[in-house]
Amino acid sequence: MVYVVLFFAIFLLMGMPVAFAIGISGFIFFILQPTLPYTMPVQLVLSQTQNFPLLAIPMFIFAGNLMNNSGITKRLVNLSSVLVGHKPGGLAQTSVVLSSLMGGVSGSAIADSSMESRILGPDMTKQGYARGYSAGINGYSALITISIPPSIGLVLYGSIGEVSIGRLFAGGIGPGLLMMLSLMLTVSITAKKKGYLPENKARAPLKKMAATFMKSIWAIFFPLILLVTLRLGLMLPSEAGALAAVYALAVGLVIYRELTWERFKNAIFDTILDVGMIMYLIALSGMVSYGITWEMIPQLLSQYLLGLSDNPLIITIIILLFLLLLGTVIDSTVIILLLTSILVPVMKNLGVDLVYFGVVMVITCAIGLFTPPVGVGMYSVCSIMNCSVGEFLRESWQFFIAVVAVISLCVLFPSIVTFIPNLIFG
Repeated sequence: MVYVVLFFAIFLLMGMPVAFAIGISGFIFFILQPTLPYTMPVQLVLSQTQNFPLLAIPMFIFAGNLMNNSGITKRLVNLSSVLVGHKPGGLAQTSVVLSSLMGGVSGSAIADSSMESRILGPDMTKQGYARGYSAGINGYSALITISIPPSIGLVLYGSIGEVSIGRLFAGGIGPGLLMMLSLMLTVSITAKKKGYLPENKARAPLKKMAATFMKSIWAIFFPLILLVTLRLGLMLPSEAGALAAVYALAVGLVIYRELTWERFKNAIFDTILDVGMIMYLIALSGMVSYGITWEMIPQLLSQYLLGLSDNPLIITIIILLFLLLLGTVIDSTVIILLLTSILVPVMKNLGVDLVYFGVVMVITCAIGLFTPPVGVGMYSVCSIMNCSVGEFLRESWQFFIAVVAVISLCVLFPSIVTFIPNLIFG
């Protein structure tokens, strides 16, 4: 596997697309193993995608795109503004709350951060917000969507590690809400120092809050329906994804009546692009995953880590620090695809709750979306906000600390993650 890692690193440095880098590196493993037939890589590429729980991914993505094209987004923006627009840094506070609500719609941090930068960014600039600050809060608040169901990262982790996706969805709620509170507190402190004024002059009347909430209630019901159907055992995750798509169609066509044929085609097109990218990565990662199992890397890693310490907390911290550093150079989806099969057996041997570990692992990997040098989300929001990476880093470090603080609390107090799954699923 040393040559596989070496070639993978070389291909990335050459600028090769990640999917091709994984696929070619995986095929090199089979070339170097004379006992393995060359037909096996083809079989692995096909079999890797024939995993029924993975069917949830295109369904959730399609549902999210339908909701975004059905007028849900503007209603959630209005609701967020009504709830927190009167606080210091009102637009930044709106961004944080909007991400918490959008988590149940998009499930994608990059999509959420880009959307918020386009919608809220121009107004933030007009009100005197530094462009780097706006890009920073729109970016880091989007990490909330990683933990709020339906999270694509949690679906990947659950399907590869054979962990209950329903419990993972429930486990992400606590950290997601804690991240929202942490970022709102950070915005309040920094906005006062920088003189960023509230968006609204006064707190909205309770009647207006209730009316705005009712207009957005169909989007808020979305993640609740998923959890209820999974908890009652009415549906598998893939079937819940299909229900989500039908639900989104019903909301767009019958309730809001804003889903036109043109918008429907846009949702289909966006879904094809998103699903194509993710499934291509999943398919080609099968060869590397087989090589990892063949070389018995999980067992070797487990022995090595246990040699360092037999304390599960220390081992968990070491692994998360490694993932945090790795996330700065490799996309979070790739990390989850390649390392879940290695780390899950290790954590199982240590007696660590796999739902707890999965949630903190997925969030930790996602931080790399907004850190140099490969932060795809960072470059996306910087491009939309027309600010340099340097300005982004200067203005957003406090949000980075806020998110890391939440992860640290989750590591030290696992019940933050496990309380809701245990309450719902027993």
